[in-house]
Amino acid sequence: MEPGGFNIQDLLQQAQRMQQQLLDAQQELADAEVTGTAGGGLVTATVNGQGEVTGLTIDPKAIDVDDPADTAETVADLVLAAIRDAGRAAQELQQETMSPLTEGLPGGIPGLGGEGGVPGIPGLPGFPGGPPAHGSPE
Repeated sequence: MEPGGFNIQDLLQQAQRMQQQLLDAQQELADAEVTGTAGGGLVTATVNGQGEVTGLTIDPKAIDVDDPADTAETVADLVLAAIRDAGRAAQELQQETMSPLTEGLPGGIPGLGGEGGVPGIPGLPGFPGGPPAHGSPE
């Protein structure tokens, strides 16, 4: 056992397992698809689990050939609403997929909805919240 009561090798292995779990979860999100709709199904947007729009379907019933200007405005509004709806579904999927991995980490992990670094671990030299790095002008 290392000084301070923990084995650095075990800690590194645990970090590698967590990194692999995060990579697997990110791939799962990239492969997943969710949909959002607007106008009672006249417009459907499909996004992947990362929130990127991958498809858009507009039902021909949404188009009024007698009033193209009004139709264009209405369709634009429906498209935005469908994309927002799909975005909310993607956020829920992200939360479901990532929360088991970040559970118990106060403040979360940057880029995964959390603030800051990994707060329960004392600051490391040169990182925010830690002492200045050796030779740093701070």
